[in-house]
Amino acid sequence: MERMRIKQAEELIKKACIKQKKTMIREPEEGVINVKHFENALKELIRAEDYIYKSLPHHRLSREEAVGFSQHLLKAREKIDKILSDFKVLEMEDLKDKIRELSLDTLIITTKSDAKRVLAKKGIEAPHIIVTGAPLSVEDMKKINPRIPEKTLENIKKRIEHTKYDIERKIKKMGIKKVIVLAEPNPTSKLIAEKAKKLYNAKIILDNPKDITDNKLIKILSKQ
Repeated sequence: MERMRIKQAEELIKKACIKQKKTMIREPEEGVINVKHFENALKELIRAEDYIYKSLPHHRLSREEAVGFSQHLLKAREKIDKILSDFKVLEMEDLKDKIRELSLDTLIITTKSDAKRVLAKKGIEAPHIIVTGAPLSVEDMKKINPRIPEKTLENIKKRIEHTKYDIERKIKKMGIKKVIVLAEPNPTSKLIAEKAKKLYNAKIILDNPKDITDNKLIKILSKQ
């Protein structure tokens, strides 16, 4: 349980580190102090200060203590950065904007609607995401379910044709240069990825979209 708690704290630290980046420091302009942010920053710094007294006389922290100490500092930094941003001292680069720009020539194929929502929240515009729960060929559908009834197969065939038409239409109309299959690793996703690679030279990333950080997504989108 303790190791799980440390892991969760480390994940929070990672998210705090990549949430936003300073891009420029400017001369302060007039503004209003967000007192709530200021108070919260002080509270986090006071919590971090406890580690200084606990670690006397050498101030050496264990891994678990370092995680807790860093968490408080990062939370304080986030509030301080927001205050400085209000006074135009910091100009912040939003990773969401960067992801949106990088994905303008990209079409992402995924297998679940919740994955689409995750990607959209990260900055990828909805028209650049296609969700399909079925493979891209009838033959692949039969591999998944050899006993599938013919009538059901006919309906799925129509869905497959519609999905492929939608993909090809977007590639032509939206200036798509890259197709990426980004989905959880399972038999259906693998078959979709293999067919998409054959048909559209798609790049394959079989990983849960929920587990992909903004920085990792930027790397994926940046690769040719």
